[in-house]
Amino acid sequence: MNNQNLIVFRFNLLYQILKELEEDIHFKIIEISDEKTLTNEIKNLNNYLIITKKQILKFNNQFVLNQLPIKLFKMIEKLNIEFLKHQFVEQSQFIINNYIIDINAREISSKNVKLKLTEKEVNTIIYLSKENKPISINELQSKVWDYHSDLETHTVETHIYRLRKKISQKFLDDNFIISKNNGYQIK
Repeated sequence: MNNQNLIVFRFNLLYQILKELEEDIHFKIIEISDEKTLTNEIKNLNNYLIITKKQILKFNNQFVLNQLPIKLFKMIEKLNIEFLKHQFVEQSQFIINNYIIDINAREISSKNVKLKLTEKEVNTIIYLSKENKPISINELQSKVWDYHSDLETHTVETHIYRLRKKISQKFLDDNFIISKNNGYQIK
């Protein structure tokens, strides 16, 4: 089943060419000629790319084909690259409560406010968010810091304290990471 949806917007001749090659190029080809239909269509699609002659301002995931003529194989190669770029960006973002964690940029954001994070902070947040229970300090040491020792260390507590402080100052949220008797948790 083809999960790459190529929406050809207001470009009938290109649509006809690509439709004939649909099975060989491994895209599902969709033709759309108005913005209202386009808006409705992309609501139901996860992996899509809009190919058009000129930029449509209110839509993302566009490939503007404004340098014609172009060799068909070159265009398909560029489309595949665009699909890969969008897939990479989508896989790099986690949504946790009201926040978006961007792994590539190492940022947490909410309502257009962004906060830079360290790699360990990102890893800590992601690890805590995957479990619906408190995570012990020993487990965080082992899984996030890759630290195995019976020695007393306060690395986890110090990092969590600093992370909570940063989030509290930037987003005024004192309850993002909560302390429980048996560890830390994101609710």
